[in-house]
Amino acid sequence: MKNREIHLRYGCNPHQTPARVYSKRGGLPIEVLNGRPGYINLLDALDSWQLVKELRQSLGLPAAASFKHVSPAGAAVGIPLSETLKKVYFTDGLELSALSAAYARARGADRMSSFGDWIALSDKVDVPTAQLIRREVSHGIIAPAYDSEALMVLSKKRKGDYVVIQVDASYEPEELESREVFGVTFEQKRNMFVAGPECLQNLVTHEHKLSESAKRDLLVAYIALKYTQSNSVCFAYDGQVIGMGAGQQSRIHCTRLAGDKADKWFLRQHPAVLHMRFRKGVGRPERDNAIDRFLLGNLTPVERKTWEQVFDEVPRRLTDHEREEWLREMSDVSLGSDGYIPFRDNIDRAHQSGVKYIVQPGGSLRDKEIIQACDEYGMVMALCGVRLFHH
Repeated sequence: MKNREIHLRYGCNPHQTPARVYSKRGGLPIEVLNGRPGYINLLDALDSWQLVKELRQSLGLPAAASFKHVSPAGAAVGIPLSETLKKVYFTDGLELSALSAAYARARGADRMSSFGDWIALSDKVDVPTAQLIRREVSHGIIAPAYDSEALMVLSKKRKGDYVVIQVDASYEPEELESREVFGVTFEQKRNMFVAGPECLQNLVTHEHKLSESAKRDLLVAYIALKYTQSNSVCFAYDGQVIGMGAGQQSRIHCTRLAGDKADKWFLRQHPAVLHMRFRKGVGRPERDNAIDRFLLGNLTPVERKTWEQVFDEVPRRLTDHEREEWLREMSDVSLGSDGYIPFRDNIDRAHQSGVKYIVQPGGSLRDKEIIQACDEYGMVMALCGVRLFHH
């Protein structure tokens, strides 16, 4: 990987040309194997690669991320899927390796947001993973290596224009990083903090018991937050992100957004959704849209006509009582916050979505109030002491 410069299709928008990426010192750590990336593609690629690399480093499992507009829609490690999740993620009947299971989970966190995603994988891409990606609407992928057959499958995607990037897994940038905004150069030390078990040692609540799965999920959340546009709050469960609230000016709005997405992730596993009967030939994106709308509530007359073209039989919407009963089954969810939690309303909202474990930097004037709120709900909270703002 000795190229020092890659010319891009355009910058953030099509009218922003010319555009390029280049290295001031030595060659670039990436090589374009197929397609022609754009500016945002490479921003997503470089951030998402760091995320999956750190998940792999901290948890020792294959990792995947589904990125959109410089934030993860989902991230996960390679844990086998339950039969229910196989149906929810449209992977029932498919051969899944650990790596493809990680991507199925990352994509399945928020399938609406992941439409047209950028993919990052921590390990060499195998054929099962390439076959899974081939079916989904996606713009590109970054990984350290590719099986020859997997590369062939990916290179045919998007009529041969699918962007495939190989990254040098051993590459480490210099400690100081800089960027230019409005003709002004910013310089700072790169964020070299990698969340690990030591991040979970300062337990400040009455409850101290952290299961191994809770530790894993808290680290999944905290590592994902490091590469999410701030403010951000992340809900994680079963080795994957299930709700990401990114880029909000108020932390409670982050928590509400992440919690609402986590609720929807869990509601997708409701029998009423699993037993939906779609018309033959209806694609996965159309199914995702229909399920998303189903979970929002009653249909307008115009929407109902559209639904009649998607379903063999239009399903009955869930009652409020049915939704509440199902969501009450959510438990042992983990939450990470990239900055300190300023008010207890975040804890109250988290409790509504089954949050049991929390990791956050701490340092708020109201830390005692936040701890008290956690104690009221029997939560376990760790103060890591490291803020993870990302802009």
